[in-house]
Amino acid sequence: MSRRPLALALALAALLPASAFAEDLLQTYELARTGDPQLAAAESGRLAQKEGAVQARAQLLPQINGSASLSRSHVAGQDYSDPTTRSYSANLDQTVFNWSSFANVRAQNALSHAADYDLEAAGDSLITRTSAAYFNVLVAIETLAAAEAAETALKRQFDYADKRLEVGLAPITDVHEARAQYDSARANTIAQRNALADAYQALTEITGTRIGNLKGLPDDFRPELPAGGDADTWVASAMENNPSLKSSEYQVKSAEQGVSSARGGHYPTLSFGATYGNRDSWGGPEFIPDPTDPTSTTRAGESRGIGLTLTVPIFSGGATQSRVREAIANRDIRQDQFEQQKRAVERNTRNSYQTLVAGISEIEARRLAVVSAEAAYDASQVGLEVGTRTVLDVLINQQNLFNARQAYAIAKYNYLQNRLLLDQSAGSLDYADVQDVNRLLTVDANAQLSTESAMQPGDPQAR
Repeated sequence: MSRRPLALALALAALLPASAFAEDLLQTYELARTGDPQLAAAESGRLAQKEGAVQARAQLLPQINGSASLSRSHVAGQDYSDPTTRSYSANLDQTVFNWSSFANVRAQNALSHAADYDLEAAGDSLITRTSAAYFNVLVAIETLAAAEAAETALKRQFDYADKRLEVGLAPITDVHEARAQYDSARANTIAQRNALADAYQALTEITGTRIGNLKGLPDDFRPELPAGGDADTWVASAMENNPSLKSSEYQVKSAEQGVSSARGGHYPTLSFGATYGNRDSWGGPEFIPDPTDPTSTTRAGESRGIGLTLTVPIFSGGATQSRVREAIANRDIRQDQFEQQKRAVERNTRNSYQTLVAGISEIEARRLAVVSAEAAYDASQVGLEVGTRTVLDVLINQQNLFNARQAYAIAKYNYLQNRLLLDQSAGSLDYADVQDVNRLLTVDANAQLSTESAMQPGDPQAR
């Protein structure tokens, strides 16, 4: 996923108050980009995985070691000085041929590529997780608004039934029914208010910042199918570009190199070595002064060596072949996992596309259902006043209206979420897609709530 377009936005986000960047989906995503712990963990995981390739390559580079020692021995009751030895040495080892090490480098390089795709998949997941949490808040806002409207309307129906009872125009059962529906609506409003608070908290969990003043879809929203071809075209794109699938493919390649590395245990290894040593000693009963320098009190020695070492494995108790069988089994696991993920990606891509297509028709149907429910509710109220409808009819139509509004809100935001999920499955999700969806969000979502409901927990004036 390209992150260059984020540079300026993230720099501004670091300088300005968080509340100024919590008004729409795009700004919420920018906060999540810097505050989500899951993405931060994915970035650290990628860095850790890449060190495996560095360590594997290091095994093929020269290995140089040095050592130094100083020792002194004391022998009691002797008339010679204590024997003392001082030495230092350096060793160089260079692998010339080691099939297992070569294969291990290729395996770790494949895992390094897989880590890159894992991070890209985590970035895509951040977009869809943020959008899902954001849309859940919008759905909760519209649901709460519908619940508040239903509570207000049912309160009027209860008062109306109570007054009709007082003048003898309605039975007591109408009052009981209206009171039961009104109490239920009050309880539902409280539950929806709590659901909205939890939806806000779920968004804060991702961004690390309390979000408010969200933008939602306008009433005249008309969805359109995004360009990109039919389901088969999207599936082909997913098979080619889906980052999770690409990561799994590189994990299979790594496992194949693991088999090669295990089989390398049967092959000879060849290494080059060079050594240098220097040793001085003095004192002790065997000390003989240097004839050329009678005053010398030390014995010195120096050594140098180079050579090739060929190691041929002959028998290891069956451990090498066991490691080969283990590596083959692990490779088969990776291949089966890759095949399963490939099928899942195809299924998810087709389902996202088909859901998106169906969502366009569903949104229009849900919108018309709201219009019909509003008309039915208004007609039942008029009918109640003229005596052709009962209070129960009005209450039922009011509940139908609430359900229709809630279903309409869910359908609208499910369409936007499925639009992003389709791009995620196809491996084409990026910052521009968030911008496109964000342009559709133009309405202050909190405007339709009561003052109390529009406040988040923690607001100074919240009750």
